[in-house]
This record gives sequence, C-alpha cells and structure tokens, in this order.
Amino acid sequence: MTQSDDKIANDKIGTSRRRVLKATGAIVAGLAAPAVLRVGSALAAYPDRPVKIVVANTPGGPSDIIARFMAAAMTDPLGNSVIVENKGGAGGNIGMGFVARAEPDGYTILLTTSAYAVNPGLYNSLPYDPFKDFAAICELAVSPNVFAVQPALGVKTMKEFVALAKKSPEKFNVSAPPIGTTPQLEAEVLKAREGLQGMATVVFAGGGDALKALISNTVQLSSGVLAPAHPQIKAGTIKGLAVTGSKRWHDLPDIPTMAEAGFNDFVFETYCALMAPVKTPPEIVARLEKVALDILAKPDMKEKLTAAGFEVTAKTGKGHMERVAKEVPMYKKVIEDAKIARLLGLTSVAGQAGRQGRRWGCLPRCDPLITVSCDLFALQRIGMARALIPCTLPD
Repeated sequence: MTQSDDKIANDKIGTSRRRVLKATGAIVAGLAAPAVLRVGSALAAYPDRPVKIVVANTPGGPSDIIARFMAAAMTDPLGNSVIVENKGGAGGNIGMGFVARAEPDGYTILLTTSAYAVNPGLYNSLPYDPFKDFAAICELAVSPNVFAVQPALGVKTMKEFVALAKKSPEKFNVSAPPIGTTPQLEAEVLKAREGLQGMATVVFAGGGDALKALISNTVQLSSGVLAPAHPQIKAGTIKGLAVTGSKRWHDLPDIPTMAEAGFNDFVFETYCALMAPVKTPPEIVARLEKVALDILAKPDMKEKLTAAGFEVTAKTGKGHMERVAKEVPMYKKVIEDAKIARLLGLTSVAGQAGRQGRRWGCLPRCDPLITVSCDLFALQRIGMARALIPCTLPD
C-alpha cells in the first residue's frame, strides 16, 4: 500500500469515527432532552401540591407556634397550601432524621430549633449530620428562655427559688422541653452550678406540654422558651422569675435577665429556622428563602411574632449556617463544662427499650415509646430516673 493509499484509508476511518460520535451525541442529546425538560417543568410548576413543614416537637411549643404562622403566610405567595406536621420525640431527633431522609423535592421541609445545634454535642449518635444532610432555607426568629413558677409558690426571684429548693431538692421538679433543647440544657446547668442535682428534671416531648405541667402544678419550676409562656405570664397564671436573653423582654420589663438576677454567663436563647433535605434543587431552596424572608419583612408579621415572644432575625440560609457553625462547638463546650453525660443515640436507645421488654412513661402522663422513651432512658443515665414510672397503659 502506498503512502497515498494510507492517507485515504485514514481519512475514511476519521470520517466514520466522526459520524459515529456525532450520531451517538445526537442519541444522547435526544435521550437527555426529555429529562431536562421534565426537571425544568417540575421546577416551573413548583409547588403543584401541598408543602409540608415538619416540626420536630409536639404542638404548643415555640417551633409549632412559628411554623403555623409561617405556613398560613406562605400559602398565597407559593400558590399552594402549606401544612404543619408534628413529629416530636427523642430530643427532636425523630423529626430531624425524618426530614433528612425525605425526598429532596421541596415538598417536605423542617422547622428546626437550637436542638439542631445542641444535639451533636449531647448524643453519641444522631440520625442526621448538621453540616451535610440539610440545605438551610433561612432563619426566622429567636426567643429567649424563661424560668417560671406558680405564683402560689411564694418566691419572687431566682435566688429565692434556689434557696427554697436547696432545703429539700428532692421535693422539687423542673419541667423542660425535649433533651437537646436550650431550656433543658439550661435547667441542667442551673442544677449543676447551684447544687440542685436532687431536683428532678421532667422532660416532655414538646414545650407546650412542659408548660402545662407547671400550670397544672405538677412541677414547681418551668424552664422553657418565652414564646408559649408569654401569654400565661401576661395573664398572671404563672410568674416569670428571669429571662435568659442578654436583655429584658420589651413588654415584660419587671422580669430581670439571669445576669441581673445574679447568675453570670447564663445566656440561652432558642432560634427557629427552615431547612430542606440537602439535595433539594437550589432553585427551590432559593424560592422558599425569598418567600419566607419577604413574609418576615412585613410589619404585620413582625408585630405578630413579637407579640408572641419572638424577635425576628430574618437571616438568609447562608447567614443561618454561620450561626450553626458557631453554636455546635459552643454548646458542646457548655455540655462538657456542666459535666452532662453524653446520651445514647436513637437506635441504641430503641434497642435498649426492646431488651427491657416494656415501655416507660413520664409523670403526669404516659407516652408511646417512639415519642418519649429515648428521652427517658437518657434521663436514667444522667440521674433523673426519679421522675419515671413503668407505663401501665396497654400496647
């Protein structure tokens, strides 16, 4: 074969190869186009069915209150209904784990609180990673916590309560929302610092239930977020002894901060934020962020949230994750300094419950295993088992 023949043969091979590649590219493009169109169409139509906000607590607490405010306000700008679903228990881990594993399509999002940042330092294992499993939509608001008592107890300050409780700590209980919330954490810090380890902490699946325990006089002290307690304090049903923010609450000027009450380095607050599963399309996350921030910018919503005990922060998703990055190590140090034992993860605790062969309930009522037992076994580990009784309700 001559050099000219070689050139002709190579040209034919090159032409054939280009034709094959071109044909293959056309086929691939033809196959990919419908998929791209489907994705684009889905994003354009979003939402074409109701959006669900999962609250990792029971009804009546601060996260539930603000979730319902936001759900009602988001319906019109999104063009579809927004509903709230409560999945409380295990320090919020059940609800947070549920959303972390949800379909990342924008139809299931999470209303999270400070427990999201506390739990990594409190539990040995979690059903979510705070930095890898979620895309932050935005931060909504913060609320300070408040220590409150029944007026009939006769104490007017935190110092008076501590002095009274020290006389017979075993006769006193403090109610708190789930383990991992800042009110539960601050209750343990108070006990550790003031020598009140004998005072039992009764942990409930939600802040609303914890507040009811004080109102019904089941416990003598409540450690909870200000938002649900605010109307009860204004009505005189309960008495606020101190707020845990850095300043007094604007319409409760007679209630001092913990620092003013003589307890230094005692600032705790609870934030509320919206999160989506990590693989949710960025366009959907951005739309939800804009809708939420536009709502929070409205004077009537600010007024409504302020009256309910919240301070609107309206941070972007990026701004909120800056808070999370700061608070995860901060709360871990608080937990270590207070010598609070790390707790079993959700899977480990459920296994223990199965081996125990029984369910546990918490005074004054019993709850199903999936809602409460993780918190209760954790309580046993940190010496608060006095509040527990075997559950006698039938399965």
